[in-house]
Amino acid sequence: MRRARPFETSDGTILNVDMAGEGASAIFQHGLCGDAAQTDEVFPLEAGFRRVTIEARGHGHSQAGNLERLSIATFCDDIAAYIEKNLTPPIVIGGISMGAAIALRLAVKRPDLVKALIIARPAWLTAPEPENMAPNAEVGRLLKTLPPDEAKTTFLAGPVGVRLAAEAPDNLASLAGFFSRTPLDVTAELLTRISNDGPDVTDEEVGNIAVPTLIIGHDRDSIHPLGHACALAERIAGARFVQITSKTVSRPQYVADFRLAMGHFLKELLNNDDPLQDLDR
Repeated sequence: MRRARPFETSDGTILNVDMAGEGASAIFQHGLCGDAAQTDEVFPLEAGFRRVTIEARGHGHSQAGNLERLSIATFCDDIAAYIEKNLTPPIVIGGISMGAAIALRLAVKRPDLVKALIIARPAWLTAPEPENMAPNAEVGRLLKTLPPDEAKTTFLAGPVGVRLAAEAPDNLASLAGFFSRTPLDVTAELLTRISNDGPDVTDEEVGNIAVPTLIIGHDRDSIHPLGHACALAERIAGARFVQITSKTVSRPQYVADFRLAMGHFLKELLNNDDPLQDLDR
């Protein structure tokens, strides 16, 4: 059963914390303009962990707060504050897409909080404003300059929309949905600010990550290139890389593969560790 509770950040922004399952807490974060439903779909509760998703500012049921503060660094700071107040670190931290960038930054900047790392479908390596995120930034730009329906029509008929329709229809479906995501001003800010942002870590720092790491990737995804997942798996010593079925091929199989990969990893963590005591205080 899913349950939710509010968490107030240092600047008074109220975030929604969505949880499901029982056991040691594992923070697992959603992607850009996603919410806890995205993480709930693929998290294997049978692995013995409780999923904790802190919906980022402007996402799900969380307040947006000051739009100028929307950044990967701010989202990381919010999670760190939540852990320090409510959990006993170190804990398992992971995420999908933007959530993977957040988890990667936390592993580098706050290694005291991270027991193990899960990076799924990464859209960033270390550099800001990656080219693969340009379609998201373009949607944000159009939402700022045109009425939503006109913006959507322009995007779908443009070169990016046409390319994605042929190469990565799942990406295109997600992007098309952003034109009706409310509130539109927050959506536009998120898409432009986060697409042009990055985890602000170096290749050397990533190479120094020394916790058990699982990296999940799949092909036929222009926003989350398989090459990004492979590159991170090469840079992080001992990282386990699993390629799963693309959502474009079969969404049910994608979910099943995702849960299986995470389930194996989490169960091994439990079997190889002392009893974990990081339940909510």
